[in-house]
Amino acid sequence: MSIKNLTLAFLFLAVTATSQVNPVIGAWLQNTTGIKGRHYATGNSTPINDNVEANVQSVKYSGTSVYISTNGIPAYITGPFMDGNPSVATAQNAIFKFPLVPAKNNGTPTNTTGGNIGIFINGVALFDYRDGVSWQNSTNSLKGGPLGGTGDAVWNRDAVVGERLGFDCSKAHPAMGNYHHHQNPSAFKLDLSVISTVCTLYPADGLYVIDSTKHSPLLGFTYDGFPIYGAYAYKNADGTGGIVRMKSSYTLRNITTRTTYSTGATVTAGPAVSTAYQLGYFREDYQYNITSAATPDYLDEHNGRFCITPEYPAGTYCYYATVDSKWNSAYPYVVGPTFYGIKNVTKVASITETVTTYNPTQTGFNTGNSELLNPEIFPNPSSDFVAIQLNNLSSENIVISLFDINGKKIDETQIYPGSTIAYFDTRKLYAGDYFISVLSGSSTINKKIVLVK
Repeated sequence: MSIKNLTLAFLFLAVTATSQVNPVIGAWLQNTTGIKGRHYATGNSTPINDNVEANVQSVKYSGTSVYISTNGIPAYITGPFMDGNPSVATAQNAIFKFPLVPAKNNGTPTNTTGGNIGIFINGVALFDYRDGVSWQNSTNSLKGGPLGGTGDAVWNRDAVVGERLGFDCSKAHPAMGNYHHHQNPSAFKLDLSVISTVCTLYPADGLYVIDSTKHSPLLGFTYDGFPIYGAYAYKNADGTGGIVRMKSSYTLRNITTRTTYSTGATVTAGPAVSTAYQLGYFREDYQYNITSAATPDYLDEHNGRFCITPEYPAGTYCYYATVDSKWNSAYPYVVGPTFYGIKNVTKVASITETVTTYNPTQTGFNTGNSELLNPEIFPNPSSDFVAIQLNNLSSENIVISLFDINGKKIDETQIYPGSTIAYFDTRKLYAGDYFISVLSGSSTINKKIVLVK
C-alpha cells in the first residue's frame, strides 16, 4: 500500500498498536526536578538564575486530546537581545491543547499568523517568518515611525533577516515576554557559516545540534497538531535513500524593483532591491517552485511532506526546520506560509475533561549514570568544533572533558540540568586523536574523536 493512501487514523492505530507512546504525548521534555531558567543581562556574561521552572511542567491526555503545561522558558540560557528589545523571557503559565490525531485540511489552506503557531518539545513557542512590520504602515513603518505594529500586508519584513541583531545565541527572542523561535532552534555558533557573533560573549545551547549523518530529532508540534523535525531526514518518503538535508521549495525572485507579487499581480510599491533592502528582506521576495517540490528531498508549499520518520514508522505528515547548505535558516523556516492541516490547537485556561497524567520517568531521565545519557559525539572526524548531544535529560550537572592522546586535559565544560548540548572549539588544536569524557555522578563514559586539518 502506498504511504499516501494511508489515513491519519490508521497511522495513529499503527503507532499505538506497537506499544509506542504517541509522540504528541511522550516527546515533550518534562521538568521533573524543578530546573529553573537562566538569562544573560547585556554586558554580563555570567548567567542570572531565574525563579521560573524551565521546559514542560506536565503532560496530560484524554481519549482525544493532549494538554501541555509550560512557562515557555527553556533550560538553555536566554538573552541578551542586542537590538534594544526591552523585554526578557517571562513565565507564560500556559496550557496548550493538542489533538491526539491531527487532521488534513481538505479545503482552502489556513494562513499562519503572528504569534504562536507551534510549540517546541521544551515548551517554547514557535512563530512564523513575520515580525509584524511592513513597508507601508502609516504609523509603524520601516520608512517612518518606530518598528512594530500590524503592517499593511503588502511588503512584510522577514523577522529572521530584519531582527537578526535581536536574537540570542539560541536564535530566539521575546515578544512582550513570550520567548520564541522563528527558525531552526540550533545555536548560531554551530552553523557551518556563523552569521551572528552573539555566542562569543553569551554562549547558549539551543534545542538541538544539527547532525548531517542521522535523521533529525522530533522538535515540536504545530498548531495543526503535526510534528516538526530538524533539517535532515530520509531522502525518500518511504524511509529509503539515505540521510539528506530537506530543502525548501521557495526561492528568491529575480527582481530589482518591488511592484508586483510572484503571481504577477500589481501591488503598492516597496523599496527597490538594494544593500539596505536586499532580496529576502521581505516575505514577498520569495516564490514557490512546484517543480522543485516534485523532487524527493524538496518540501511542499507548507514546508513539509508525508513520510516515514523514526517516531512514525507508518508515516505522517511533518514539517522541517529548513536550512541552507551552510546551515543558516532557510525560508519559510519551519511552517508556512500556510498550514497543511486543520488549525485546531488552542490555549486553554484549564482542563475540563477527565485526563491521565503522563509519567516521563519511562523515558530514561538520568540521575547519575552516564550510560543512560547515551551521548553522541559529532562530527567525527571533525575540524572546527565537536558537539556532544545527550539523548536523555539529566537532573544534575554533567561534566564534559576533552583530552589529548596522552591524557592531558585540553578543555572542560558542563551541561546543566535540563539541557542536552555541549561543544568544544577545536580550530586551534592539532590534527590527531582525542578523547571526550562524559561524567555523570560517579559514572564516566569515554569516546574517541579524530581531528583533521
